Amino acid sequence: MDTLRVRDAKDVEEVVRAAIANEQPLEIIGHGSKRSIGHAMATNAVLDLSALNAVTAYEPNELIITVQAGAPLADVMSLIDSKSQQFAFDPMNTAPLLGAAGPGTIGGMIAAGLAGPRRIRAGGARDHLLGAHAVSGFGDSFKTGGRVVKNVTGYDLCKLLAGSWGTLAVMTEVTLKVMPRPESERTLLLRGLDDIVANKAMTSALGSPFDVSAAAHLPKSAFRAQTDGLGDIVSQGDAMTVLRLEGITASVAHRAASLRELLAAFGPAEVVEDGASASLWAAIRDVMPFAAQGPLGAWPVWRIVCPPAAGGALGTQLARETGGDVLYDWGGGLIWAALPPKPDAQAAAVRQRVEAVGGHATLIRAGADVRRAIEVFHPQPAGVAALSERVRLSFDPKSILNRGRLRQGGAA
Repeated sequence: MDTLRVRDAKDVEEVVRAAIANEQPLEIIGHGSKRSIGHAMATNAVLDLSALNAVTAYEPNELIITVQAGAPLADVMSLIDSKSQQFAFDPMNTAPLLGAAGPGTIGGMIAAGLAGPRRIRAGGARDHLLGAHAVSGFGDSFKTGGRVVKNVTGYDLCKLLAGSWGTLAVMTEVTLKVMPRPESERTLLLRGLDDIVANKAMTSALGSPFDVSAAAHLPKSAFRAQTDGLGDIVSQGDAMTVLRLEGITASVAHRAASLRELLAAFGPAEVVEDGASASLWAAIRDVMPFAAQGPLGAWPVWRIVCPPAAGGALGTQLARETGGDVLYDWGGGLIWAALPPKPDAQAAAVRQRVEAVGGHATLIRAGADVRRAIEVFHPQPAGVAALSERVRLSFDPKSILNRGRLRQGGAA
C-alpha cells in the first residue's frame, strides 16, 4: 500500500488533486488509531497527516486553541491541562476498546466525534469546534468558521466535519474551544440497583437543580475487579450507579449533600472524591470493562444512542436476549453492549430493538469478516440518506476521500 506523507496543507492539496486525476481513492489517517471502525476502504493509497502536528496558537485567556489535524490528542490535552483547562466534551480514548497504541490525533477526534460522559451537559465535539481549514474532494483548500466563540459569518460548515469520518474533506487545522478544568469533583455512588431503577435514579438526578455533569450505570455483570480505573470501588461486586458533580469545592460539597438527600429513596449514596472520581469516569468514558485486553476483548461491541428514558429497558432486553453485557452512560441515552460473537454480531436483533425506541446503533468493534457482512453504521431513512449523499457529493463528487467507509459497497 502506498503511503503519502504530507508536510503542509499545500501538500494535501497536491495529493488530493493527483488522486482525482488518477481516480485513486485515498484513506486518510493520522495515527490510524480508529482504522478498525467502519468498512474496509476501497483504496491502496494512504494519506498520512501525522506530520501536521503543530500547535498553531493557544490563547488560554481567550479559551481557544488552534492545532494542526495530525497533532497527538494526548499531547494537546496535556498542554491545556497544564493551564488548568480541558475539552469539556470529554473526548473518548478508543485505544483500550480497539487495542490501539494510543488515543490518536485531534483530526481523528473531530472526524469520529465520540464524546464522553460530560456530553449531556457540555455537548459534543461539533459544539466545541469553532473553525477548520480543510481540503475538499475537489482538491481545493477552504476555511470555515473562525477563531472566536461567536461567529455568524456564512454557513457553519465545520459542524459537518465533526462525525464525518473523513468522507467530506481532509482537515489540516482546527480551532477548538477549551474550558476551565473544575476545581473539584464528587461522584455519588449507589449500589445494587437494577437497570430500570438505576435509569429512574439517573433521570431524577439529571432533572434536579444540582447541575449533574455525568450519570452512568454499570450492571453487576458488566464490570470486573481488575478493570483499570475502577480499583477498589468495585470490590463488593455490586451493580453501580454513579453521578458526577463538578465545580468549585464549596459548591460541589453543598450540591452533593443535597443530591444525596434527593436520592435517599434509591438507597444510601457513597461519595467518591477528586482523583478516584476522575479515574472512575475515565474508565467509563473509555469503556474499560470491555477493553480489548480484558475478559470480553474478543466480543463485538455496539454503541447505541437512544432516548434516555428508554435506555434501562432496552439494555436489559438486549442483555437478556443475547447473553451480552451492557454499560449505560448519558443517563441511559448511551448504551455500550458487548455481545457474544456471531457472524453478524447479532445486528438484526440489535437494530430491531434499537429502532423500536427511536435510537441508532453503530458497531464499534468487530473483526473484518463481520464488518464485511453487515452495515457498521446505522442505515439512515431514505430521505436522510439522500440528503447526506447530496452533502457528500458537494464536498467530494468523485468519492476520493475514505471511499466505502460508511456504507457497504457505497461511495462513502
